[in-house]
Amino acid sequence: MTEAYMRLDGKVAIVTGSATGIGAAVARKLAQRGASVVVNYTKSLAEAEETQAEIQKIGAQSLLIQADISNDADCRRMARAAEDAFGRIDILVNNAGTTKIVDHADLEGLSSEDWLRIYQTNVVGAFQMIRACAPAMKRQGFGAVVNVSSIAGVTGIGSSVAYAASKGAMNTMTIDLARALAPEIRVNAVCPGFVGTRWFKDALGQQAHDKMVAGQIKATPLRRAGMPEDVAESVVFFCAEGAQHITGEFLIVDAGLHLSMTPTKPR
Repeated sequence: MTEAYMRLDGKVAIVTGSATGIGAAVARKLAQRGASVVVNYTKSLAEAEETQAEIQKIGAQSLLIQADISNDADCRRMARAAEDAFGRIDILVNNAGTTKIVDHADLEGLSSEDWLRIYQTNVVGAFQMIRACAPAMKRQGFGAVVNVSSIAGVTGIGSSVAYAASKGAMNTMTIDLARALAPEIRVNAVCPGFVGTRWFKDALGQQAHDKMVAGQIKATPLRRAGMPEDVAESVVFFCAEGAQHITGEFLIVDAGLHLSMTPTKPR
């Protein structure tokens, strides 16, 4: 694929949850490809400002917006702000998400409030962002949505049952909306495996985090743990002209971890 097919000059992208981690890496990568980027955060203002500064250093335009995607009014406000600032919305990356770390066998570890909070952000929030951005994309005759899902939604593993179920729902929603929003809007998803981010380190503690990284490296056929930049490359691919014939797909980006979970046995 030539470099021209990966350029995004003149395009405008909204990346939810882009203060840190995967979202920040996606925002930087989109800017490197020539897009103007809306950096979104809920609480991490200092980190969001750092991401915006990095984008501006690249030479791309950027808009910083505080918004909670679990709130529909915030989603609509962010879409309007992007249009007001740049006149268009070409790309939406639904990266913002949440979870609670609970062993899957611990059925008492998740309250109904936990389930509702996780679904409200991971599924409803992503839907609300698509709904808010779809009119602008429809008016201009094209748009690309990339949902940052998880291998948890394919294999049923992950930080909790609620998280895995929410990502499975996101994958189903990806297929559904790819059909419903065609032909103007393409909708795809990226499903990362374990990715080393600050969130995991804070949630697990340094020692447990390092142990998990070592385990992932050992378990994956490619013998490596994922980094935010690995996921960002795949997200940007779905946004680019080179992927204009692809919709309703989800791509597993996990160094082959899912292969080690379903070994082939001779019969």
